[in-house]
Amino acid sequence: MTTIPERRYADRLEEFTDRHAFLVDLTTVLALMGCATFGSSLTLPGVAPPARDGTATALLGVSCLVLLKHRTHPRTGVVVTTLCTVAAVGFGYLVTPLLLAPVMGALYWLATATDRRTTRAYGLTTMVAVSAAAVFGHSMDHLSLLLRTIGPFFWLLLPLAAGRGTRARRAYLKAVQARAEHAERTREEEARLRVTEERVRIARELHDVVAHHMALANAQAGTAAHLVRTHPEQSQRILSELAGTTSAALRELKAALGLLRDDDTPGSAPLDPSPGLARLPELVAACASAGLTVTVTTEGEPQPLSPGVDLTAYRIVQEALTNVTKHAAAESARVRLAYTGARLLITVVNDGPGKPEAGPGRGFGVVGMRERALSIGGELCAGPRPQGGFEVTTALPLQPSAHLPSAEGSPA
Repeated sequence: MTTIPERRYADRLEEFTDRHAFLVDLTTVLALMGCATFGSSLTLPGVAPPARDGTATALLGVSCLVLLKHRTHPRTGVVVTTLCTVAAVGFGYLVTPLLLAPVMGALYWLATATDRRTTRAYGLTTMVAVSAAAVFGHSMDHLSLLLRTIGPFFWLLLPLAAGRGTRARRAYLKAVQARAEHAERTREEEARLRVTEERVRIARELHDVVAHHMALANAQAGTAAHLVRTHPEQSQRILSELAGTTSAALRELKAALGLLRDDDTPGSAPLDPSPGLARLPELVAACASAGLTVTVTTEGEPQPLSPGVDLTAYRIVQEALTNVTKHAAAESARVRLAYTGARLLITVVNDGPGKPEAGPGRGFGVVGMRERALSIGGELCAGPRPQGGFEVTTALPLQPSAHLPSAEGSPA
């Protein structure tokens, strides 16, 4: 089993080879040339060496020079080195691993650079050719037929196996690197998605808090200014309620910012509970002070709601009444809560015409309400009524869907 230091050494060696490819190839070819030259001088005991006419040196030199192009022409390298080796064996040179060094190097590089089918075809042809030359040559006549056959076959099989192992290792490292890069991209995309979702959630919460209270404060201030001459006492009462509205806005805004800054450290101040349908009376009273009469009716047996659904239901009703205050010339609105089976149906209706300055698409109120409903597996429809006015209808599950992210539990 390859240890971690050995892997690191192999990685560094491959990096050095990639940076200095020609230098490494030249050094390797010279080493193979030296091995082959030394191998051509070896003979069996009692056997006369072949004539020293420089033929072996020339053949081995040609085969080694061809190996300088093994990176771009691995098949050509195998063919040339095989022919040169077979010719050398035919001239009577003893078949040894040293003499076979050039063709063994060519087979190794072929196995690392080509597919399995190509490696098998060229490798088998080379082994058969060299083994046949060893069998019919005169350098190994004193050995048995089995040794003359099995020896070259085994020696040439080693570089093929080593080359396939190297190729498999490179493929494995490449796959590991690809998986690591994919995991890194996935983490980055998931982090960006979470940041985007959190940004949208914060924007929606701040919109609900600021838009609702500012709309009520604007309506209260307008009503007070209208009544200041004719009904000063009523105007004074509305101004007192206006102070309460702005205080409530600051309180909820502070709670929202406190949630964003909360770092879960021990001893930190506890957060206010999330608003829910239990605070509808306060919402109705605040709308009444702005000149909007709200009637709330409940149908069916009220069921316990999860914190996320309770917050979503309250925010939808709050945003719908805020839109009535801002965009409709209505003096009254109706809120209907119907508990049917496992769902809560909420309907907010007003009969007043839209204000001239309140054209469609002027805000994100309806979009935010729909996002809230969808986030817990609910539905929401909003639009003008045929008989006049505007209607918001939503169906929420009493418990959020398990496969969807639960609604926010922030106090804002």
